[in-house]
Amino acid sequence: MSSSNLRVALIGSTGYTALEVARLLLTHPRADLVVATSRHDEGKPLSEIHPMLAGRCDVLLQPLDASEIAKAADVAMCCLPHGASAESVRELAEAGMRVIDFSADFRLSSVETYEHWYGVKHPWPERIGNVIYGMPEFFADEIKTADIVANPGCYPTSAIMPLAPLVQSGLIETNDIIVDSKSGVSGAGRSPKLGTLYCETNESIAAYAVGTHRHAPEMMDLVERISGTPIELMFTPHLTPMDRGILSTIYVKPSAKAGSVDAAVDSMMSLLRDTYSDAPYVHVVDHLPATKHVAGTNHVQMTVRHSGNRVVIVCAIDNLTKGASGAAVQNMNVMFGFPETDGLLV
Repeated sequence: MSSSNLRVALIGSTGYTALEVARLLLTHPRADLVVATSRHDEGKPLSEIHPMLAGRCDVLLQPLDASEIAKAADVAMCCLPHGASAESVRELAEAGMRVIDFSADFRLSSVETYEHWYGVKHPWPERIGNVIYGMPEFFADEIKTADIVANPGCYPTSAIMPLAPLVQSGLIETNDIIVDSKSGVSGAGRSPKLGTLYCETNESIAAYAVGTHRHAPEMMDLVERISGTPIELMFTPHLTPMDRGILSTIYVKPSAKAGSVDAAVDSMMSLLRDTYSDAPYVHVVDHLPATKHVAGTNHVQMTVRHSGNRVVIVCAIDNLTKGASGAAVQNMNVMFGFPETDGLLV
């Protein structure tokens, strides 16, 4: 640990995303984890909650006291659930800290949309619509000076990244988009639930939240925010018997501008390659991406194929890394002027 390094506070430290943040910070050359909080495990070392950290992280868990944390740390990674997170983010920001929020509390543009989909009254509604979305591939300039960054959702990352440039270019029909996504069980969090028990998920795959998943409005909101064009989409998530990873298969129709399906595939591959030519973690590939290709990394792989009169886009990410904690470290690097790849060279 260097006395000159950026000091990081981890707010809500018992979940999988918190473990992933701690793991990534162990190898970060310019940042150190100095504070970790928990409401129920105060006084315990973080390594007792996450044995993977044994011998490598001796931070003791403490209660969330924003004024005290602001004295000890420069930036907070807030890994609390929606609703509860906004209150803590507000306290930390008002104490003078810069905050990266993992919840959905500041991702959407509309208070009404948030309260409809999340079923709670937003505790800081005046900030809805003016918090920067944490996708440096599109918002790096704004992230550099942001006081609060809304870390993207995992499923939305796998859909927004391929869709936004294609919608912006006018190459696809915007009213007929189907997003079919499969996620590892870690996406459901660490708290025990019947549907994520081993006997329920092993040797099985199941759709859930059909037509009601909260990430659908985030996908539509951000694609419109980036492209300037509203879209309509159908999103169906599935739980698969693997620890981590997301594979999204996205079905679109080429627009008249795109020409034939074969021509559209070539144009879309070329456009995506141009869009992400300078993005260190986004790779437009010729092979069909798989979750194994990106597991444990901050990388994104995507490609385009044709099938009948539709174009099929396949995108793979790691839900805990590029879908959560890796994106947060990438955002932190941009916020503080570090190389974007610090702590993420995996």
